[in-house]
Amino acid sequence: MNQQQYDKVKSGRGFLAALDQSGGSTPKALALYGIDADQFTDEAGNPNDAEMFDLIHQMRARIMTSPVFNGDRILGSILFEMTMDREIDGRGTADYLWNVKNIVPFLKVDKGLEPEVNGSQVMRPIPELDSLLDRARNKGVFGTKMRSVIKDADWAGIRSVIDQQFEIAKQIIAKDLVPIIEPEVDIHSPNKAEAERFLRDAMREHLDSLEPDQIVMLKLTPPEIDDFYAAMVVHPNVLRVVALSGGYDQNEADERLARQHGVIASFSRALTVGLSVDQSDHEFNETLNNSIDAIYRASST
Repeated sequence: MNQQQYDKVKSGRGFLAALDQSGGSTPKALALYGIDADQFTDEAGNPNDAEMFDLIHQMRARIMTSPVFNGDRILGSILFEMTMDREIDGRGTADYLWNVKNIVPFLKVDKGLEPEVNGSQVMRPIPELDSLLDRARNKGVFGTKMRSVIKDADWAGIRSVIDQQFEIAKQIIAKDLVPIIEPEVDIHSPNKAEAERFLRDAMREHLDSLEPDQIVMLKLTPPEIDDFYAAMVVHPNVLRVVALSGGYDQNEADERLARQHGVIASFSRALTVGLSVDQSDHEFNETLNNSIDAIYRASST
């Protein structure tokens, strides 16, 4: 493990930039950026995945090469697998982030969600995870991220999410990487506060059972009760607690985050809001800078 990266994530000021949209969320991300689906579909309306991923990589490269996107305010960035395998300015993406921008690279490793059972969605199987982790580590990646979703306050469903997350987290730790555990609580859950209570109890049980050298990060939906995860922020096995935007607009995501002391952002949609393929470089950089500044300030409480 890279000690400089570890120290930056543990005690640096800033946030994580989530640039890990997968195949399912990429069309929406491109549409928000001003690229309609007809630019990567054939005459019959069938999507061309290769063209789609080329376009999203161009968007991500524009963000990462922007002069305002650097390690002064951004601690790390979460990458999609295809982004990790591509290049930015002639360098591997993870290498570019760390050695040019001083930003710690992470990799999204989950392959999507299973259908909802007991009010939650666990992750689909992750085939050949060990080989993916080896490849990521060899490319200079520091940690990983994997997402599940909790939609209701059902103990059995929440327990299945957390059991799976920590089981795979241990496999990731064994590869000398730091896993970000992301059990997202749907912001539209009718019982969000109760679901968060069940989630906190399940996480605490698993965290307390870890060995001293088994270190994880947590990526959580901003809770209904401020500082609800304060015990996680100071837990000896937790390197950092980060917050997802979860569909909140940028202002609300920032406001909710600012009330969670010691928690930093790991935003995707809230980071890229307002960016457009048609903007000049000046307009693009100014819009991105404003988003980065607002998220940085909200992460500094």
